[in-house]
Amino acid sequence: MIAMTTTSDPTAPGLTADDLEHAVRLSLTTLRGAAAATAAADWQRPAGALTWSCWETVEHLADDLFAYAAQLGLDAPALDTEVPFLWERRREGGPANVTYANPETGTAGLLQVLESCGAMLTAVVRTVPADRRAHHVFGRSDAEGFAAMGIVETLVHTHDIATGLGVPFHPPAGLCGQVLTRLFPDAPADADRWPTLLWATGRGELPGRERRTSWRWFAAPREPEATHGPSL
Repeated sequence: MIAMTTTSDPTAPGLTADDLEHAVRLSLTTLRGAAAATAAADWQRPAGALTWSCWETVEHLADDLFAYAAQLGLDAPALDTEVPFLWERRREGGPANVTYANPETGTAGLLQVLESCGAMLTAVVRTVPADRRAHHVFGRSDAEGFAAMGIVETLVHTHDIATGLGVPFHPPAGLCGQVLTRLFPDAPADADRWPTLLWATGRGELPGRERRTSWRWFAAPREPEATHGPSL
């Protein structure tokens, strides 16, 4: 594990449960529109450049949001390991999840699972104490950090799914900029925010930058700068 240091701007506006809720609603609006315009078989197409299908990627996204809520929601979260749910793959090469949607309920049921898991994380972020810390594979984080991680998962996986289904998805630049500030302090600040987020997560090109073949975010809580008394 790489040691985590806070390099984002502690004076920048913080991400909130409202921002996470907004991201999930954007995703659901896009995906429900896609469901109305596509056949059930279309959701078995690959999700963008992923090897998972669009259906599997929605399940993975829902499971991410559920797992973040479960990790952060404990009164005394583990700081070095995950909550010991049983993670299972439904097929070799598929996502390892705790939560799956009942395929008999179709895409409407699938998206209801996504909405439910998004609501869980939103509620946890909104209610836990500010000093709550919990484990993530990229480092310990706080409620704002888990909100930011949930937003990134939601935006980039909705992009993957929308690409696979052939529908547009363009989240607002302001929201993309906030998560870049919070989680990707090494990302360039002089490029459009949505393409930069796609580049930061290995999904796109930026002029003058090599495409990323591996990536990570930095989830350490933003700490206020130390104050110093007058010199004597």
